[in-house]
Amino acid sequence: MSWRNSEMTRGDLTERLFDLDVAAHETNGTTVPARRVPGIYWSPAGGAERLVLLGHGGTTHKKIDYIVDIAERLAARGIASLAIDGPGHGERADAEWTGAPEEFECAWRDGGGTAAVLADWRAALDFIEAEAGARPTGWWGLSMGTMMGLPVTATDERIRIAVLGLMGGWGPNGPDLERLAPEVSCLVCFLVQWDVEFVHHAASTALYTALGTPRKTLHGNPGAHAAVPQFEVGGSVDYLDRYLR
Repeated sequence: MSWRNSEMTRGDLTERLFDLDVAAHETNGTTVPARRVPGIYWSPAGGAERLVLLGHGGTTHKKIDYIVDIAERLAARGIASLAIDGPGHGERADAEWTGAPEEFECAWRDGGGTAAVLADWRAALDFIEAEAGARPTGWWGLSMGTMMGLPVTATDERIRIAVLGLMGGWGPNGPDLERLAPEVSCLVCFLVQWDVEFVHHAASTALYTALGTPRKTLHGNPGAHAAVPQFEVGGSVDYLDRYLR
């Protein structure tokens, strides 16, 4: 696990790329092969006493525009953040996305699925804590960011608060989400778009209902999957800033 020689500073925000070497492991009788996981760490000037893990959406990557936007918003509050490429995404993708419906499921499965997600994010958080110290930690991730984030939030006791949403018990790890939802015990803000094309809002609200924590809030808005209102985006950062202390 190491930093790349690519540190970049924009104003009060420093961006550093890193690579994780995650060993092969066996989960539920399935062997997940060893892999390199690329990541990125954003820190505000003067350091940060809080950290948020950022999960990108499907067919995108760790440095997609809206993830960088969230990182910048968090840094303005004195909060560091990190992101990694999910299974079969970003620098871990074998080819460019063509839009075929089965592509996403294949990328998720061939990249190791939920088992890889849990090991990869734990390795990333371990690495950053070893470099910068343990701090109150939260999660922000919608859509595939919830496919990754709900299992991480349910199983890693270091996650104190999470912003999740745009996902139900659907897709290649739908059963994992349904199984692990009752294990989520931290504060959760859950966003739902009522006109999502492929995850019906009823499935999203059912997943929200299944979350084990009593400390949760549901925010629903009309509109398609990619039409999350900017006030909800800003509100999610306010939520993390307020309660991640």
